[in-house]
Amino acid sequence: MIDWDSLVLAPCESVFGEPATFMPAAGGSYAVAGIFDEAFMHVDVSGETPITSEMPVLGIRTSEFPVMPRQGDRILIASRARTYTVREVRPDGHGSAKLMLNEAP
Repeated sequence: MIDWDSLVLAPCESVFGEPATFMPAAGGSYAVAGIFDEAFMHVDVSGETPITSEMPVLGIRTSEFPVMPRQGDRILIASRARTYTVREVRPDGHGSAKLMLNEAP
């Protein structure tokens, strides 16, 4: 059996990860790390003009989180000085998850 967390995820995070602060809706805050990306995506609104939008995502190692992130939790990305709200959590079954984010008001 492959130890995904120590052999794959931790080395990737050590190279590409950045500090963040996890703020569960239940209260408290925790220093964590993750791989942040503001990927662009095409939005089809059935019009003639193509539209693009940002889809901020934080790739995480679930072992770093004291509780599994949930919709409504918040994440402060230090390098962007922005706080995001977790819109959706997409675990991958190997110890990581993608947190689909919305910029918090």
